[in-house]
Amino acid sequence: MRLRSKAREIALCLLYQIEISKAQINDALNSYFEQYPQKEEVIEFSTRLVQETRQNIGFLDSLVKKHVKNWEIDRMAVIDRNILRMACYELMFLDDIPPKVSINEAIELAKRFGDIDSPRFVNGILDKIYKVESKNSKDKAD
Repeated sequence: MRLRSKAREIALCLLYQIEISKAQINDALNSYFEQYPQKEEVIEFSTRLVQETRQNIGFLDSLVKKHVKNWEIDRMAVIDRNILRMACYELMFLDDIPPKVSINEAIELAKRFGDIDSPRFVNGILDKIYKVESKNSKDKAD
């Protein structure tokens, strides 16, 4: 598994844990990496994903809500919700990662950790967000 893919997987597990157990971010990160040592690049990227996704959760949730029809974000499966948050964070804030990579990685996480409909659900929402929000960004830049 590639290092960033591994970091995303770890970040998803930590985001899930933080949401379910109401754990503190730094406690969850420290505990995980103490138990499961990783390469420095994996630790850095997964830590960034967890911290920044949680710091921007209001914006990320509003972005997802804007592109989901007839579905409340708090009624989504916890895994799907956190995959979407993390992928939206990458799409909106990490210019060094091609959007298609972020979307494909999110779909792979959905296949691995979600239910049977999760990959299609995640793909549909992220595709809308990417198309609409990247167009809005270009329009604002013109």
